[in-house]
Amino acid sequence: MFHRKMMQNVHLAPEADEDDLYSGYNDYNPTFDTEDLENDVAFQQAARTSHGRRPPVTAKIPGTSASRPLATGFGSKATLTSSMGRPMTGAIQDGVARPMTAVHAAGYTKAAMRGSSFDPLGQARGPAPPLEMKNSDSSEEKIRQLEKKVNELVEESCIANSCGDLKLALEKAKEAGRKERVLVRQREQIATPENINLDLTYSVLFNLASQYAANEMYAEALNTYQVIVKNKMFSNGGRLKVNMGNIYLKQRNYSKAIKFYRMALDQVPSVHKEMRIKIMQNIGIAFIKTGQYVDAISSFEHIMSMSPNLKAGFNLIVCYFAIGNSEQMKKAFQKLIAVPLEVDYDDKYISPNDDPHTNLLIEAIKNDSLRQIERERKSMAEDYIMTAAKLIAPVIETSFAVGYDWCVEVVKASHYVELANDLEINKATTYLRQQDFNQALETLKMFEKKDSRVKSAAATNLSFLYYLENELAQATNYADLAVNSDRYNPAALTNKGNTVFANGDYEKAAEFYKEALRNDSSCTEALYNLGLSYKKLNRIDEALDCFLKLHAILRNSAQVLHQIASIYEIMEDPNQAIEWLLQLISVVPTDPHVLSKLGKLYDNEGDKSQAFHYYYESYRYFPSNIEVIEWLGAYYIDTQFCEKAIEYFERAALILPTQVKWQLMVASCYRRSGNYQKALEKYKVIHRKFPENVECLRFLVRLCTDMGLKEVQEYVTKLKKVEKLKEIREQRIKSGRDGSARSRREGNAAGGKGQRNSGGTKGERLSAKLKGLPGTSEPYESSGNKEIDASYIDPLGPQAERPKTAARKRTEEDDFADEELGEDLLPE
Repeated sequence: MFHRKMMQNVHLAPEADEDDLYSGYNDYNPTFDTEDLENDVAFQQAARTSHGRRPPVTAKIPGTSASRPLATGFGSKATLTSSMGRPMTGAIQDGVARPMTAVHAAGYTKAAMRGSSFDPLGQARGPAPPLEMKNSDSSEEKIRQLEKKVNELVEESCIANSCGDLKLALEKAKEAGRKERVLVRQREQIATPENINLDLTYSVLFNLASQYAANEMYAEALNTYQVIVKNKMFSNGGRLKVNMGNIYLKQRNYSKAIKFYRMALDQVPSVHKEMRIKIMQNIGIAFIKTGQYVDAISSFEHIMSMSPNLKAGFNLIVCYFAIGNSEQMKKAFQKLIAVPLEVDYDDKYISPNDDPHTNLLIEAIKNDSLRQIERERKSMAEDYIMTAAKLIAPVIETSFAVGYDWCVEVVKASHYVELANDLEINKATTYLRQQDFNQALETLKMFEKKDSRVKSAAATNLSFLYYLENELAQATNYADLAVNSDRYNPAALTNKGNTVFANGDYEKAAEFYKEALRNDSSCTEALYNLGLSYKKLNRIDEALDCFLKLHAILRNSAQVLHQIASIYEIMEDPNQAIEWLLQLISVVPTDPHVLSKLGKLYDNEGDKSQAFHYYYESYRYFPSNIEVIEWLGAYYIDTQFCEKAIEYFERAALILPTQVKWQLMVASCYRRSGNYQKALEKYKVIHRKFPENVECLRFLVRLCTDMGLKEVQEYVTKLKKVEKLKEIREQRIKSGRDGSARSRREGNAAGGKGQRNSGGTKGERLSAKLKGLPGTSEPYESSGNKEIDASYIDPLGPQAERPKTAARKRTEEDDFADEELGEDLLPE
């Protein structure tokens, strides 16, 4: 009752604000009301019976509300008992606070109310226990590490392949395959087969097959691809039949390549249009390889109807050209022209105003990678169109010119308008190949009124044509026109330099070549000609620098290598010259001039064996070089192999039949080798061809004398006549010189008369003098041998010991005469 009175005196404040922070604190739950417990029959019965006997409660229910504790979170509450005799929630039993609910709050218990410190994060419990160490010996950990190693090997293999080290890539791929098989076996031992990593197996096998193919081990690659394709667990393995078809194509097994391409095409879904188009293109190319142009046409026509591209269009033209269908060639050419390039044209890169931000942006994208791709695509399209036009122009119409005109008109009507002029210039070039220079000149002269770029190109070609025809005046005029039309055309500047070079002004020519190089540093013609100009000006170091730079650009140019070797030879550095010539013969191994040059350098260095090797190689490729023949013959004479020298001198005699020198060398080789009979026969043949040759008659006299032949008197008589005739001729020449000197002193009239008095043909003079010589019946004295021997030089030096004949005995006078024979008259 007191409690009720007290509550009556309490007046709650009105709820002036709905967002009162303390609202709800005075709400009262009637369940916890203990006021009527004494009148509660069930509660009293439970308290009196054994049902209500529970451990004693330490706290009593307060009689008044004054002693009732506040129900706040930080204050203590009195223990309440329910009607069943059990303590209420939050009662304290045996000194242990019972939680409010079944879920224990983290870091908060009733013990906190009894003096324990507030520690919601549990810091008082100390540091967390250390993590458990992984057991590296466990099977799962071993499998995990092995799988990681396999992935690393596959990556290393791919990186090695991209770097060009194909052998290392294959080794890594093989090692990855071995480790992957070990991994599969270990997984099968500790787990079900469903847990095998199929993606890893697929990547390992695919990489191994790719590396086999890259190393041209096609059989192994095909076997590995078959393992993937036949395994039904690999869902996309069928697409790899494209790779197998590529391998068969490389092996030129075109039927199998087509078969695998078609199998791959069946397994590629229709949504993958781009891949299907590429496979169709491969099928068409394989049909072209087998000569089945009709089947190839069907493939390329399908491509051009579904997704037209430049390669398919060009191949379609080639197929129609192969079967000779001119009308279809025209249609295919029009389809090729209509293929969209999907590139931005140059108008995009021209600034419409002077906005610096826009200009900076355009400058940044003008030469970026995307712009370079666009240029490459456009250049490729132009190459295809130009090649196709040159291919079909001669066959689509009645004549080449009409066909080319049709192509030019079609190109002018497309967005490749700039190509029309290039086609016209190519038309002129084709005329040149057909040796129709007049038509070429007329075609090129049509461009004189075109724009500057085309005019410059045409004038450059005209200048080149006139230069080849050695019409330097016309070549100079058109070179000037080309330069004036386009000052930055390197070809025009090079042609202008060529005309100046031909006129001998090497300094000015060098200036034009330098300007051409400033406009285009990759103009190899200008750089080569600049080196030649410096070489003519004797500026050897600068010439060498030019050719070395050119060698860095054109590694296998025979002309450049020859010029470098020539400059080192001028610089008197034979070792370097030999080094560069050896590089040159690796490029042109059959060039006889280079081989003979190497032989000459080795000969100058004293290396006869190497010199002989290269001279002999030069002779094998070009057996008509007199210098090489001469050196080889002299080499065999020096090494005492006169029989082998005969072959080379006979070759020289065939090449130069009017020169007696080579036939005398052949006869001397016979005589030197001891074959006197052959030597005598050869001398007789020479005498019949060259009856006035004194050396031949002297050898005939000597051989006939030594062999005791009766013809000796005949040859002695002829020798005397020829010597006498030679004397008279020399006197006549001397008197003629004296007479001409006197005629110059006395006047033109007296000189003319003297010339008339000494006139007459050579045959008349020879016949007149032969009549005055002694007859052939005059005796020949043996004592005249010394005079004969002393008056000539033996071409091959001292003779071998001659056999003694029965005609007469050898005397000391003969031995003395043999010693007087001169040295060999070796070729220069």
